Amino acid sequence: MKIGRQAKIVELIGKYQIETQEELCEMLNREGYDVTQATVSRDIRALKLTKVTLAGGKQCYKFIADTQDLTRKQLNILRDGFLSCDMAQNLLIVKTAVGLAQAVAASIDALNFSEVMGCIAGDDTILLVARNDEDCLEVMKKIRRIVEEI
Repeated sequence: MKIGRQAKIVELIGKYQIETQEELCEMLNREGYDVTQATVSRDIRALKLTKVTLAGGKQCYKFIADTQDLTRKQLNILRDGFLSCDMAQNLLIVKTAVGLAQAVAASIDALNFSEVMGCIAGDDTILLVARNDEDCLEVMKKIRRIVEEI
């Protein structure tokens, strides 16, 4: 649950200018995560988020972690949630643990595979669209290599 919640936090701060822990807590609760401000505070520390000042003086949460650290986190989320994958032409179906499809899809998106046009995630299934059949096969190989790494 922690991995999925933290992936949702990453997604939310990427989409919205979130100014307070309380605002983030409310958004997570609306998304189905039963969290307290204390839990959100711990997640903020774990994800190495900080507040940045935007034009006009508004502050919002952003990453301060370096790219290598973020990539490591995304790889761990992918490894922890992944169950299997199979392709049909340029479409890749990724099966995940229940409740982790959105976190795994966000990780795949964050890894910026050039072959991937986009992902749609449900509860335990991701539909990944590649540019063509060959790209789909390459993405499937990349994902399997990541998952099989120790």
